[in-house]
Amino acid sequence: MPVFSVPAQAGESEVVDAWCDYLGNRLRSVSADACHAQNFVAAEVRTPQGNPLVTRDIPAAGQAGTEAKRILVIGGIHGDELTSISVVFRWLDWLGQADAATYQWRVIPVANPDGLMAKPSTRVNANGVDLNRNFQTPDWDRDAQDYWVKRTRRDPRRYPGKSAGSEAETRWLQDQIADYRPDLIISVHAPYNLLDYDGPVPEPMRFGRLSLNRLGVYPGSMGNYAGVFKQIPVITIELPNATSMPSQRDQQAMWEDMLKWVRHNIKDLAVPGPTAKR
Repeated sequence: MPVFSVPAQAGESEVVDAWCDYLGNRLRSVSADACHAQNFVAAEVRTPQGNPLVTRDIPAAGQAGTEAKRILVIGGIHGDELTSISVVFRWLDWLGQADAATYQWRVIPVANPDGLMAKPSTRVNANGVDLNRNFQTPDWDRDAQDYWVKRTRRDPRRYPGKSAGSEAETRWLQDQIADYRPDLIISVHAPYNLLDYDGPVPEPMRFGRLSLNRLGVYPGSMGNYAGVFKQIPVITIELPNATSMPSQRDQQAMWEDMLKWVRHNIKDLAVPGPTAKR
């Protein structure tokens, strides 16, 4: 198992370089050299294990005088869903394509680095919390613990935490949503082989081989927090396998269908001027 390490008093570039080296060794589908070539930025926030939370912003092309719609992409919120990270890196190679360049993108390839870097990798973070059950949804205090006890029978893989937003990673993701004000969130998971959707615009029916199968709304989930509570469309992509990538053809079909849905449902250009707070 590769080890993530950075020198004492490392600067941001050294932190990002070490992060890229780790991912290049850990994930067969991610090239460390290609990762180094991206303009990744490490946040000041660190995980319980001291690992960095890393983003990349890609501006829209040719949008002078207007504000392009913003898309937030999140991978690896469950650390053992390795393909969710690898697919996000594949998309980074495709964001320069004409249809994708219409939009602004913020990309978070690994939202749960502690889970990824555990030996073996885990769904939960270093505190044993499922980050996708820890968001500060209005129903959390009433329902989260009860759901965990009665519906999951205290499944440790789905522990929602001691309180809503108890985890640094969850709070950071909420801050990303508040700061970036996305018009669409795409959260990549595995291995249920389907699309899930929460939000105010028409739902996607199919991306490539993945078809819509709505899983419901859970206390503390991203779909509940952003899609239902914040009324930001949230597409959850569940890849077929957590450790084996879809074929290149299937990835391309999923990507093309996703952009087609975005084009028809998240209009290309926002109205110029200040964006109202959600």
